[in-house]
Amino acid sequence: MDKERRLLQKKVIGVLYGGWSSEREISLGSGTCVIKALKRQGFKVKAIDVQRDLTRKLKGIDIAFNALHGHPGEDGTIQGVLDFLGIPYTGSGVIGSAIGMDKIISKRLFEAVDIPTPPYYYDEQFNIDEAIAKLDFPVVVKPRAEGSSVGVTIVDSKKELERAARKARRYGTYFFEKYIPGMMATCGILSDVPLPILEIAPRTRKFYDYKSKYTKGMTEYIIPARIPEKNYKETQKYALAAHRAIGAHGFSRVDFVLGKNHQPYVLEVNTIPGLLSESNLPLEARAMGLGYDELIYEILKTSLKRL
Repeated sequence: MDKERRLLQKKVIGVLYGGWSSEREISLGSGTCVIKALKRQGFKVKAIDVQRDLTRKLKGIDIAFNALHGHPGEDGTIQGVLDFLGIPYTGSGVIGSAIGMDKIISKRLFEAVDIPTPPYYYDEQFNIDEAIAKLDFPVVVKPRAEGSSVGVTIVDSKKELERAARKARRYGTYFFEKYIPGMMATCGILSDVPLPILEIAPRTRKFYDYKSKYTKGMTEYIIPARIPEKNYKETQKYALAAHRAIGAHGFSRVDFVLGKNHQPYVLEVNTIPGLLSESNLPLEARAMGLGYDELIYEILKTSLKRL
């Protein structure tokens, strides 16, 4: 048994999951899988369904394994609480988490360091005509800080755009992004190493929406992605660059659309990607010979820098 494992097996690991975001059900699934994986490996585990009384529930744990998706677990809020209480935790810190959750700030950083990302329109004084003039149709309407494609719509007309904007407004600030037709793909990062690229092929939906993600059989996952070697390496390079650009730590999943001639465009960085056994990141890890339990252990080890 390695030294790190012996150290971690002496600790009580609180798995944070659930919460109250629009991704609660997904987080409950991720957390349940993580808890089982940790227990199989002999770790001391305390399951914590995150609610407003979180600080009370944190008593008695030595390390927090963060399996929360969306607010407040993926946007820096929980990370700040844990930092204040002096509890080490997995994954990215306050800054990386907050930036990763904010698609506008992320895109501005990508542009600053020459990481390709689809053109977009965002202004506090939204002007629909100005957005159309800049982007043309089709346009993707996205909430600024939601995950799992919640509130995302692809539109082809001004009327549809106005309707989709009203829908996205329910989730707070939103923006418009140029729709780029092409292959959807994702590339995980683990300890600063890009994982194999996963190709995502929805069978019936126009894009990889919430229903395609979480309804069995609606999407085909192909790994490694069917793209030329040059583009494959370029996509992995941009995945690592995006992970670093937002200040992520330990692990993440970077989502892409591959446009004409498989040109990669970074859509976003997920600092706490889905951790169900068949989620994208575990599938990518498996493709490089890393089983689910091994992946969860590697993620747990990202807390060591804070011990």
